[in-house]
Amino acid sequence: MNTLAVSLSSPIHLISGLPRAGSTVLAALLRQNPRFHAGMTSPVGGLVNRMLDAMSEENEFSVFISPEQRQDLILSIFSAYYQQQIAENKVIFDTNRLWCSKLPLICQLFPEAKVICCVRNVAWVMDSLERLVRRNAFEISRMFRNRAEISTVYSRTEALSQGNRLVGFAYNALKEAFYSEQADRLLLVDYEFLAIAPEQTLSLIYQFIGEEPFNHDLESIEYEEPEFDRKLRTEGLHTVRSRVEFKPRRSILPPDLFERFSQLSFWTDTTNSVANVINFKTSSK
Repeated sequence: MNTLAVSLSSPIHLISGLPRAGSTVLAALLRQNPRFHAGMTSPVGGLVNRMLDAMSEENEFSVFISPEQRQDLILSIFSAYYQQQIAENKVIFDTNRLWCSKLPLICQLFPEAKVICCVRNVAWVMDSLERLVRRNAFEISRMFRNRAEISTVYSRTEALSQGNRLVGFAYNALKEAFYSEQADRLLLVDYEFLAIAPEQTLSLIYQFIGEEPFNHDLESIEYEEPEFDRKLRTEGLHTVRSRVEFKPRRSILPPDLFERFSQLSFWTDTTNSVANVINFKTSSK
């Protein structure tokens, strides 16, 4: 009889950070290594939140759940979902933007886990999302909740930047983690640095997580989730180009919006944080 061990024999790390900041590209690169398992956002984070809700005081039976059982129940979600990868002794990378808001939980569950946070100038994050909306002009993206939100570029960016929405939540969670006492677990990876210097970026990531180097193919990357993107009515959201490269372009955002969101890159100043950051400034030290 098979029994589910409430433990993980495989190393586990997390990928988090901002949307449209390179997490899918990074996962596509990491999964080239046969020892690694990585992909787009998994259901694990959502299941963890549901389990935490189920064990809260809103459930009158929660008094029968001990602190040790709570931890085991959360751990069993990871263990059950990644059972095959555990059997293959792979290094697991689970992707979810909410992990930055769960660092105390992550540190207790996985004392050796590291969190790779993909970051990008927020103006370019908004620019990238706006391009997707315009590319899917005959669809109403499920990123928006009503017609008023999707009516103009101003209403769209305003909606996405709210604290409980796609960009706003990820940004606030990242900021919380960046200034937290667990910030030394973080490695922030700047999108432009990843695109321009992918080999150097991967080398630094491998050093950070303590894994042996691997020769990645930067000219032939394959990853897409068309069914998921179609369900969101935002095709192309998780499609990766075949090679890693940086393509400068002019923003399609109005200048005032671009200027507003360009001011939000708090991670360029590490004065009050012990987080690790990969960008052009840090790599030149």
